[in-house]
Amino acid sequence: MPLYQVVVLAIIQGITEFLPISSTAHLALAPWLLGWSDPGLTFDIALHLGTLIAVVGYFFRTWVQLVAHGFGIDYGNDPLLQRNRALLWLLAIGTIPVGVCGYLFGKQAETTWRSPFVIGTMLIVVGVLMWVSERVGTRAKNMNQVTLADSLVIGAAQALAIVPGTSRSGITITAGLFRNLDRVTAARFSFLLATPAIAGAAAKAVHDLIKHGGLPADMHAAFVLGIVLSGVTGLAVIAFILRFLQRHGLYFFIYYRIVFGIIVIALAASRPPAG
Repeated sequence: MPLYQVVVLAIIQGITEFLPISSTAHLALAPWLLGWSDPGLTFDIALHLGTLIAVVGYFFRTWVQLVAHGFGIDYGNDPLLQRNRALLWLLAIGTIPVGVCGYLFGKQAETTWRSPFVIGTMLIVVGVLMWVSERVGTRAKNMNQVTLADSLVIGAAQALAIVPGTSRSGITITAGLFRNLDRVTAARFSFLLATPAIAGAAAKAVHDLIKHGGLPADMHAAFVLGIVLSGVTGLAVIAFILRFLQRHGLYFFIYYRIVFGIIVIALAASRPPAG
């Protein structure tokens, strides 16, 4: 795999994993549109590890406080987390739906559902849902007011993200807005909820790689570069989107998704997918 392709795809992953525009869509479509070969399982692992490092690194202190509170230990200075000491267990409960759906439908998500028609349709559909959530959500609740019902709804929404084109952050932030969370809280809860899901996906991918004989010798450089670039880019994007949502809504991403989805469907209708 040429290193310039590693650079492009790793940066795409780091940007799109944490923006509500679907990393799967961009990573599936970039090789198809550019005529590149499938980067394969090894590189997929590198990208998962990079984004996992980014989200854990950014929210490390938050996770330490959440775990401490979950086990009855008074630690940390985030006042919102101090007033909602059940958040660790709410996140654990919210993770269950994506685990179940990933187990049941993982093969379809990696094969038949990666059609440009499916991806384009989901880009548009979730974009419309994001628009509705911006219009109807009251944005009255912050992190100390997240409830079990919120966790279940947002967790169920995350399970839909196994369908390519949905966007894990897009659908969970949208669900948070429907549950009347403010934008920053919806994004923050989304990223925290994504952490175990990304970790699980990375663990499964590593297990599959080991079953297939481990890391190929000619992939060492691409593997390390993919982790570093996706991790650094992801860290910057998390910081950016949390600041952005303090002052702005999701409308730019809504318009981007809908236009991109229309383009994808038009291209898919006019040319066969690369095989």
